Amino acid sequence: MGIGNFIDFTGRAVIVTGGTKGIGAAIATMFLAAGAEVMVCGRNEPSAPPEAGGRTAHFRSVDVRDPAAAAGLVDAAVERFGRLDVLVNNAGGSPDADAATVSPRFVEKVVALNLLAPFYVAQAANRIMQAQQDGGSVVNIGSVSAHTPQPGTAAYTAAKAGLLALTRALALEWAPKVRVNHITTGLIRTESAVPVYGDDGGAAVAGVIPMGRMAVPDDVAHACLYLTGDLAPYINGADLAVHGGGEVPARFLVAKDGRRRDAHHEPFSSS
Repeated sequence: MGIGNFIDFTGRAVIVTGGTKGIGAAIATMFLAAGAEVMVCGRNEPSAPPEAGGRTAHFRSVDVRDPAAAAGLVDAAVERFGRLDVLVNNAGGSPDADAATVSPRFVEKVVALNLLAPFYVAQAANRIMQAQQDGGSVVNIGSVSAHTPQPGTAAYTAAKAGLLALTRALALEWAPKVRVNHITTGLIRTESAVPVYGDDGGAAVAGVIPMGRMAVPDDVAHACLYLTGDLAPYINGADLAVHGGGEVPARFLVAKDGRRRDAHHEPFSSS
């Protein structure tokens, strides 16, 4: 069997939450290019939904934090496609906030979007996938914050750490019919990265990443294709790091910079 057969999703149906822009749109586009039928959701309909391979993603306006709406999303996909093979829980995110003063309402919204919503959609998807002969696959898009918290992200970090634990718990409960895996994303260059990483799109922070660049959305999309495809039938409960090796520790960068300054100012000596 040629390697190309393993990334052929022809005849398969995929849901990508938050699939209208950024990472989600790249994931949806990649599945379309691989032959899948795709449904994306968001709060607002995009002017141009993802398309590739002569197919366009179907859009549904959904607030996935609502359990009934989450179940409705899955039902709509099954009604349109006749089945559901892949769910990518991509919707998430949070603005920075001071943990000392943040409101309870803010915390509730962050946890609902980044932890409860993936649970609700996955639960509905599992109900369909367990009844299918070929089962199905769920991928939860997480964050390096779950492993390495950053200032201003307490609620988000807690929710993403919960998502990782949830992934492992569901992988235990739903196998062998349904595989559940997790992707840890790091710094990703998207349109929304400008206010976070600067007008250079993140070029200035590339030096702290071992791979020498920020990720692009397609890096995450490729990982989704792998985890849900025929190359990974035994991968379950995994946490796949898509972060270029993480970030070089600040103490190393400070020490390295200090050594450079010392070398620059060191006087010449005679031998």
